[in-house]
Amino acid sequence: MDDKYHLTREQNVFVAKRNIVDYIWKSANLEGIAVTYPETQAIYDGGIVNGLTVNHVIAINNLKYAWQFILEDGPKEDSFALLCHIHKLTMNQLVLEMHLGKLRSTPVSIGGTLPSEVQVKEELQNILSQTEKTFTEIAIEVMLYLMRRQMFIDGNKRVAMLFANKIMIDHGCGILTIAQEDQPVFFEKLIHYYETGDMIDFKQWIYDHGIDGMVLH
Repeated sequence: MDDKYHLTREQNVFVAKRNIVDYIWKSANLEGIAVTYPETQAIYDGGIVNGLTVNHVIAINNLKYAWQFILEDGPKEDSFALLCHIHKLTMNQLVLEMHLGKLRSTPVSIGGTLPSEVQVKEELQNILSQTEKTFTEIAIEVMLYLMRRQMFIDGNKRVAMLFANKIMIDHGCGILTIAQEDQPVFFEKLIHYYETGDMIDFKQWIYDHGIDGMVLH
């Protein structure tokens, strides 16, 4: 799985900033946060939007702050600690403080087991340290792994995509984003992956349909 884009980090940051509201809007909708693009733009710009819940406004602002952290603070080591920090930024005020950046302590229907910090760190490091794979492939695998692992009490898809995009951006590989019209197929494939643990088809679909970037001439 080759890298589709070969950008410098600065070029990739430029692409992300140019389309940041679009990426936030799509990410929010992927998590069932029903906001329109104009509403997302208004919230991003600090405006007041009538008709939205407080939590929806907070969620958009949190995504804004998380993206700013990824884009503006320079490259950082990909790690479990960084993943937890992104969760804190993304879910601030949306979950109890005791759950921010912490592994969930209640089971979910998928798998039915609680995540172990030692095990998650090991699994995460195993994916990140695959030297035979491109950073694009590693980022997609990390994203899908984190979505299925359900590490946190809430916000797993948002956090997984942000963490994966941090990898993509640091290595100039473009941006992972799911267009509105592709989201029904995304969820079909996500459910199948949840049930089977087989990510091969899903990973290829993300590669084919879910990477944005800029071609240099």
